[in-house]
Amino acid sequence: MSRIGRMPVPVSAGVQVTIEGSTVTIKGPKGELSREFHPQMAIRLEDGAIHVDRPNDERQFKALHGLTRALINNMMLGVTAGYSKTMEVHGTGYRVALEGKNLVMHLGYSHPVVVEPPEGVEFDVNPRANSITVKGIDKEVVGRMSAEIRAWRPVEPYLGKGIRFQGEVVRRKAGKAGKAK
Repeated sequence: MSRIGRMPVPVSAGVQVTIEGSTVTIKGPKGELSREFHPQMAIRLEDGAIHVDRPNDERQFKALHGLTRALINNMMLGVTAGYSKTMEVHGTGYRVALEGKNLVMHLGYSHPVVVEPPEGVEFDVNPRANSITVKGIDKEVVGRMSAEIRAWRPVEPYLGKGIRFQGEVVRRKAGKAGKAK
């Protein structure tokens, strides 16, 4: 059996779980998430925990078993604690600001880049540290939004300029060696 799939997902205090067929809805203090899973994965609420069972040991169901459990766990963590990703902006003249809910980035283009947050996501900007924090309850949406922001100016290896995730290690390359006389 899948080691991940067979572990129960504990239901935190103050969280309501509704299972209707293959649709799981989790409502917590930070918000509500709902997702539909594969119809053959048996999801049940029992003894204050969510259990996921698979119909047989076919390769497809083995993969779906762990995936389903992990997605339900991510939903549970999202509605209780939430998710956030922090990015740093490095480069001369590169800066970020917040105008209302929109993120405005000056990244060396001839125009500022304005990014609107999708529903359930908010931006937090620290202009002194030149950092952006993307917060939300859906792990997938927070990760995708962070990747879209980073794609505007990925870190380049020669000068290290660009947008990087906090703690990301950038391998630097040596520039031209110069002509030896």
